[in-house]
Amino acid sequence: MNWMKWRRLYYGISVSFLVLAIIPLTLGKLQPAIEFTGGSRLVVSSQAQNFTTALETALEEKNIEAEPIKPRSNNEYELLTQTIDFETKNQLLAAVEESTQDKVTEIRFQTIGPSLGKELIQKTIFAIVLGVITILAYLWWQFKDWRFGLAGIAAMLHDTTILVGAFAWFGWFFGVRVDVLFVTAVLTTLSFSVHDTIVVFDQVRELQRKKRIIDVAERANLALSQTLTRSINNSMTILFMLAALILLGGESLHWFSTALFIGTLTGTYSSTFTALPLYVDLAKKK
Repeated sequence: MNWMKWRRLYYGISVSFLVLAIIPLTLGKLQPAIEFTGGSRLVVSSQAQNFTTALETALEEKNIEAEPIKPRSNNEYELLTQTIDFETKNQLLAAVEESTQDKVTEIRFQTIGPSLGKELIQKTIFAIVLGVITILAYLWWQFKDWRFGLAGIAAMLHDTTILVGAFAWFGWFFGVRVDVLFVTAVLTTLSFSVHDTIVVFDQVRELQRKKRIIDVAERANLALSQTLTRSINNSMTILFMLAALILLGGESLHWFSTALFIGTLTGTYSSTFTALPLYVDLAKKK
């Protein structure tokens, strides 16, 4: 099948999703968690019907800046505030218990200072940049052709931008925040994307060695036909597992699994319909 005949269509699909991803990013809708911004996170459980009102009143009385209280399952609530210490947190919960005449159970309390958040941002950026540079160097060394490396990096940036943009949309409409687990999902997406890309590129190289096919588009078409079924089957097994985690894995795994699900979809698409067509166009301009 002449897959490369439809290169412009593949590019159009990629550009459309990239534009959709960039829109909320440019509007500043990506919401970092306190791991990056600094602050306190308090997760509690209460059976009181007026718990939310009582907590809002206590926060106002103590002049604590906080975001809207986020209800969770099983009568749990999550609260993000400015940095507070344990004493202030205990006073806050005592005030709520006094107002509601009901026990408040603390599930989790976490405080991260601004300096630690800034350091984590720097380390996150360094990890992503180091990963991209290492992968680029590996592709160049493995295939001895900068076009493979450039096409592979373009596919990875394509996947990462769409994933980050998707979570900017989630943050805009659902208040989802990106945390360290999300960074893990981004790095996993990078590795998955380059893994599939290497499989296709290696097949292109083998066809050039064994069958001596001169036309680069013909090599790409044959390589894609030979690897597409394997790539889809491999991705589907991962997607089924992630779908199960999204539906049944609980709130702590929900958005992490969602990030991996999106990353797997984009990685499968980009390795075959972004990286390979881009390599063909670069090779034709040689």
